[in-house]
Amino acid sequence: MTSLTSGLRATDQLSRDALAVLQPGFPGTTAPEWLLRLIGEGLSGVGLFGRNIAAPGQLTALTAQLRAERDDILVAIDEESGDVTRLEVRDGSSFPGNYALGIVDDTDLTHDVARELGRRLAACGVDFNWAPSADVNSNPDNPVIGVRSFGADAALAARHTVAYVEGLQSSGVAACIKHFPGHGDTNVDSHHAMPRIDADLDTLHARELLPFREAIAAGSKAVMSAHILLPALDSERPATLSPQILTGLLREELGFGGLIVTDGMEMQAISSVYGIECGSVLAIAAGADAICVGGGLCDEDTVLRLRDALVQAVRDGDLPEERLADAAARVRTLADWTRTARRALAEPGAETQEGTAPGAGHTTGTGRDNLRVDLDWADLADIGLVAARRAIRVTRGEQPFEPVADAPYVAAFAPVANIAVGDETPWGVAPALAEMLPGTTTGTYTDSGTGEPGETAALVGNVLGKAADRRIVAVVRDVHRHPWMAAALDALIAARPDTVVVEMGVNRAEPKGALHIATHGAARVCGRAAAEVITGKDAGA
Repeated sequence: MTSLTSGLRATDQLSRDALAVLQPGFPGTTAPEWLLRLIGEGLSGVGLFGRNIAAPGQLTALTAQLRAERDDILVAIDEESGDVTRLEVRDGSSFPGNYALGIVDDTDLTHDVARELGRRLAACGVDFNWAPSADVNSNPDNPVIGVRSFGADAALAARHTVAYVEGLQSSGVAACIKHFPGHGDTNVDSHHAMPRIDADLDTLHARELLPFREAIAAGSKAVMSAHILLPALDSERPATLSPQILTGLLREELGFGGLIVTDGMEMQAISSVYGIECGSVLAIAAGADAICVGGGLCDEDTVLRLRDALVQAVRDGDLPEERLADAAARVRTLADWTRTARRALAEPGAETQEGTAPGAGHTTGTGRDNLRVDLDWADLADIGLVAARRAIRVTRGEQPFEPVADAPYVAAFAPVANIAVGDETPWGVAPALAEMLPGTTTGTYTDSGTGEPGETAALVGNVLGKAADRRIVAVVRDVHRHPWMAAALDALIAARPDTVVVEMGVNRAEPKGALHIATHGAARVCGRAAAEVITGKDAGA
């Protein structure tokens, strides 16, 4: 009987450890019953996405519901701000993204933006952010990183990654630098297929690894692995599944002692080659501590299948029990840090003791109870708009430019959004212009995919027909990567030289139009900052 009891306890602990390393998503704005039950059985983390968030008060209630089951649960979110936002998925972010911050190149500003973002997360009970992107965007044709990176210069990316990590963690929210060992030099989106980087070791150490090395030294609590193949490091397995990369490079060579979490395991780079169950076992065996799943798959069956796969792998000898236990312990260690930080920052006067002034909407602390959550995000501190304004770069055409005084027609040339950004978040300048110039109208134009020469003429003819005698504001995103967009823009400017061009992606193409505005990101505040330039007035006036 004693032996049987001991065996049952061991099995129970094995199951709890297997649940502890999972960070699943779930549907809805309240926690489903199955999720609460699994939290009681050992699940130590959850991931939040746009589908889970409607408003600050609702999010606070949701995280309180989760913590009623387990106070030390890690509540994670993929909130990069800028183009990738979950907090403000329906309206667009109040903060510009990394690319805009890199263009300004003021590390104090990056620190303060990250700290304000962290305050908002902490106020709503979120304590683990899968951000920032530490990738060096060295390939301008990169379809998935782009404006999510601080830039193409490794030293710049490194100093801003450090500033972001320090700012975010000063608010009591754990940072997670991604996508290790660097996703910037790819031309394939790992959501769809396996990217490959053929750089040599010297290049990888000087470029890709520099931001990670410096952010680890600065104390980043977590690192997210990338589903990319780097033959110079491992010719067979992608980073997420590679012992050479996660254990040999990250743990032993770079000395990282925190939590290693995977990128989403349902992404095709893993799921179509290994399957998420086998992939998850291989990831933990390679040195990962937490499995991110739920951007697409977010149901009880997926969580149970992954738990059972990990338990069976231990029983079959494919995954050392000590490795699973170590991974679970690292999850719990991070949860302990966030809980301690959350309580410390909730102490009266905690923020002023650090010598920092509270932001708008705050009292003297940064804990959940000390931040007003009955306000809209936009009512809080305006540091995001300040940053977006500083990131604007304007190039004037040969003819004098007169600010747009009457309602214009906004032609938005829209590429297909990558999965990380999503297509549900609005972008552009039309909403801000409509507030400033009532009567502003807009149309969205996409690639027909036919490649027919007449398509450009038809598209431009449509714009001209709807613009009539209005000024045209043409909004583009990564025009250098989209020949159809570049052709349409050229034809439009030839027909209407007074066209204003707003580039809201990576600014690589030659400036065109009567006025060319590069916002270096498509967040809501970037659109507002551009609208101020177009009209010559402050949108808040």
